[in-house]
Amino acid sequence: MDMKSEIAPLQIAAIVSMKAGMEAFVHRELGLISDLGHQILLLPTKVRPGLYAPRPEWTLYRWRWSELIWAQLTGLASMPRRYLGLLREALETSSLADFLLAWHLRQAAEAADVLYATFGDHKFFVGWYLKRISGRPLVVTIHAYELYKNPNPELFLIALEDADQVITVTEHNRELLRDRFRVSENKLRLVRINVDTEAFRPSHPLRILTVGAFVERKGHETLFRAIKQLDRDDLQVWVVGDRAGEDRNTVDVPALAKELGVERQVAFFGSQKGLALKALYEACEIFCLPSRIDSDGVCEGFPTVIAEAMAFGKPVISTHHVEIPRVLPNVIVPENDPQALADAISHLAASHTLRIQLGQQNRLIAESLFSAQNAQRTAKVLTEAALRRCPAYS
Repeated sequence: MDMKSEIAPLQIAAIVSMKAGMEAFVHRELGLISDLGHQILLLPTKVRPGLYAPRPEWTLYRWRWSELIWAQLTGLASMPRRYLGLLREALETSSLADFLLAWHLRQAAEAADVLYATFGDHKFFVGWYLKRISGRPLVVTIHAYELYKNPNPELFLIALEDADQVITVTEHNRELLRDRFRVSENKLRLVRINVDTEAFRPSHPLRILTVGAFVERKGHETLFRAIKQLDRDDLQVWVVGDRAGEDRNTVDVPALAKELGVERQVAFFGSQKGLALKALYEACEIFCLPSRIDSDGVCEGFPTVIAEAMAFGKPVISTHHVEIPRVLPNVIVPENDPQALADAISHLAASHTLRIQLGQQNRLIAESLFSAQNAQRTAKVLTEAALRRCPAYS
């Protein structure tokens, strides 16, 4: 059944918090509702950037303190009895901030067909005032904490009584709302959280890990161009690293991924260490660091991350760059050559057996060349130097 064709489009005023962007599950739910053809009007209690920003087609009602204060003055002047009556209730129920914001957002509410409070906290209380002001029906979704540590328990009970529909996400919550909070059965609806089961489904991608500071010589651009050329949905690139302080050859790697059109295949993990970094090494199928000479002529020494990947028994793809081919027998490609890198990735991707063989070979090399005994050698050099003190300082 095509729900989109059977439901008349609504103007839905969704009262949300964007204290660090939107919550992922709220963003997903509103997105799916929007996909059904409904118009989303976002009425935020807070607006700060975060991972989940409003879709371009949603209307976002931003507010400022100066505008909020002006709305109170004009409301008091134009509708004094109505304004003062609600103000008195706000003072009696310790919900002044909710009322002031609702009064400021009243015109947006009046443009909607229905009000939707996405939580049973201050968003619900703003929605309750908007219902009183605009006469629009109010629906709220109750998640969990609102039932146990509500910021205004008194107003919560009042708003539950006045809400037109109360949605909750678990059967336990539904029973709690019915038995403890006395919400009538015919007003309650159980609607569990939604998951995009097309996007979240079992899959077996080939995960390519790269670790390094976001600078030219780490070759992120070459790797991303190779991924672009391969045009394979089963490839993922896991990027560990961040901007490199004062290095003037710093690269905006996330922007580069977007510019080259591969951002949907690239996951950024930031800088990592310890168990988190080890988990990423263990989970990848291929490690890739296409090192290159940067625009200032600076080269790598020997990248520690290649030694780490070899120690983890991973197949490594790198470049003909200074010391790397002297240590890593396979797989080596020319610097700045996306096509050669793409061919190498494709070759390893085609054979699980080959990846295992190369990983085992790399493990043996790492044990031979990069063990903790190297630190003992350094300590020996330091000891010998200390014993040969310059006579002038003896």
